[in-house]
Amino acid sequence: MLPGGFTRESGFPQKSLSATAEKTAIADLAAGLVEEGEAIVVGAGTTTQELARRLARVPGLTVVTNSLLVAQALAHANRVEVVMTGGTLRGSNYALVGSGAEQSLQGLRVSRAFLSGSGLTAERGLSTSNMLSASVDRALVQAAAEVVVLADHTKLGTDTMFQTVPTDVITRLVTDEPPVPDERAATELQALADQGVQVAVAGATPTGGPADPAPPGPPQRRDVPLPGQRRNVTQGGPHQLRTAGALTDPATGDRERAARVADLRRR
Repeated sequence: MLPGGFTRESGFPQKSLSATAEKTAIADLAAGLVEEGEAIVVGAGTTTQELARRLARVPGLTVVTNSLLVAQALAHANRVEVVMTGGTLRGSNYALVGSGAEQSLQGLRVSRAFLSGSGLTAERGLSTSNMLSASVDRALVQAAAEVVVLADHTKLGTDTMFQTVPTDVITRLVTDEPPVPDERAATELQALADQGVQVAVAGATPTGGPADPAPPGPPQRRDVPLPGQRRNVTQGGPHQLRTAGALTDPATGDRERAARVADLRRR
């Protein structure tokens, strides 16, 4: 940890060996958000690479990416169209960056952006240690109607140098269940939920008793209340996390977030 609490970016080999089981669970859960025929953007990272491997099974999908690893994972998916940005190759994370990448994203409009990063806090949102990577991620965000952040518990509460996505622009966070002793991650999850981020936890066990055996098939999404939260169940839909004392109308919240994203695009 450097002075001021900011961390230095790890190399790709180190990242690929960190929290591998957690990244797999996050990717399984995030893939369930993608529907047939969608157009999405997927940023660079080892977690988004895991997501891309699962997206190969989604028919009619169009994926725009600046990541060579994401493109490679989808290269043989005959029902998925891959669109790559231009730019200069950054070898440490196999991503295309620079003005060429950003310019190729101008005028693009997709339903969702799936991004990862080096750190995530409620105060600053998603951040990374590299200026060029941060700039391209901001361009990816501007192209999307919704922003989904994929971050395992080791990144929660970690702050790095360059902000990529402010907290109020993040639509949803897909993460794993923090270990019981990790109070920092649990506190950060609560703070993110308090600011309106929808939190989906992969592999979470509901409180009140042991989990039932998992049914056969792909992992199921479990949204569980964080400390200080209550579960709001709607007929015909998934469970949604709502912070006690801060319940808002979903449609109103979506309109406010859309307005913030539109404002971000105008900057």
